Amino acid sequence: MRFAKWIGGGLLVLILGAALVFFGNFYHENSSNVSKSTKTSSSTTNSKITSKSGIQVTGKASDTEYKTVVKDGNYLVSKARGVTSSENASNAFNTTSFENGLLEVAKNHFSPKSYIFQEGQYLSSATALNWLDRKSSTNSLGLNPTDNKKYDDSRAPIYLQTIEEQDFMTQDGNNLKLSGIVIGLAMNTQDSYQKVQYGATYTQDIAKADMIAHGKTIAAEVIKRYRAMKSVGKDVPIVVAMYAQAKNDSLSGGSFYAWAQSKSGDSLGTWNGINDATVVLPMQDGTTYAKAVATETNKSFVKFQDNIEGFFPNLSSVTAQAAFNGSTVKGMNVTVTTQFYSATEIQSFANYISQVAPNYLPTNVPVQIRVQTSTGLQALIVQQKNEKTYTVNIIGSY
Repeated sequence: MRFAKWIGGGLLVLILGAALVFFGNFYHENSSNVSKSTKTSSSTTNSKITSKSGIQVTGKASDTEYKTVVKDGNYLVSKARGVTSSENASNAFNTTSFENGLLEVAKNHFSPKSYIFQEGQYLSSATALNWLDRKSSTNSLGLNPTDNKKYDDSRAPIYLQTIEEQDFMTQDGNNLKLSGIVIGLAMNTQDSYQKVQYGATYTQDIAKADMIAHGKTIAAEVIKRYRAMKSVGKDVPIVVAMYAQAKNDSLSGGSFYAWAQSKSGDSLGTWNGINDATVVLPMQDGTTYAKAVATETNKSFVKFQDNIEGFFPNLSSVTAQAAFNGSTVKGMNVTVTTQFYSATEIQSFANYISQVAPNYLPTNVPVQIRVQTSTGLQALIVQQKNEKTYTVNIIGSY
């Protein structure tokens, strides 16, 4: 039997923490940049600004980042984040690339220069659980197909794995107004299941055409349900972005493949393709992303790998995930696993990496290099977007 569940809180915090660094999408300012505060109202999409407690709008470091919403001094978290349709989904990379990629899609529709970001507040966790479950006699809201009790190629798989909502507000005088919503729908490319509870786990591959077709049907139904929410209404623009999950044993996350917009009412506009991909480096035989830029990026990464392995021979592995949009590198997440335990060795090694990385790794895009041992993270070396130099952070140092 399949159960919708919450991803473990501790794991999720770690994943999201890494996600906010990777690709540099979403850095927050501290309380010294907080602007006017607001008081929420449950009967309207506007929030009246007051000078006391309530909702506050933070500042931001640049026009490429969103101001965000804080309630009573605490970050206003999503009501449904972390809800997933299956107990068996275990690829943590999917969560990272899904949330980061969804924010990038949002920026193409709701500019950080004009909109304020708010975590999803309209889809509750209880509703999300029902939507992600199978349709049945006890759950008419299930967006996944009814269980046909088959365990061969004719089995009805779980297509929709996760749903994520992001809200975009505008400040209108003394009010915050809901002015846009982005909904991410993560679709399975492979479904894991058990024939009996606590039994062996089996996998069922989902054809790309079937995933796309079911995704379109699900997206249309999701739009209708959002439009039925009184707090959303009929005229708030809603963008739906479709994400193809990587398989559980993949060393990288999945990628977004399409988006469509509902400008008003229940109708969903034309579908538009998204040419995103995540490639594991060094590239292995069978890598399907055939763009020339991936080959060149891989060659440079192998040189980087050889360089640092020659400088410090006690390395266990050097791998990376490179994010592409067509023929453009969007960012890179590098993991260096070493056997070092000496603080001076880690310091020297991290400084060396920061010096040689610009010679081999992409510049002007977010790059995160994690140096870790069996005991945990030792150093974090980060290049921000539109920069060519790295900042070194030694974990546990003063």
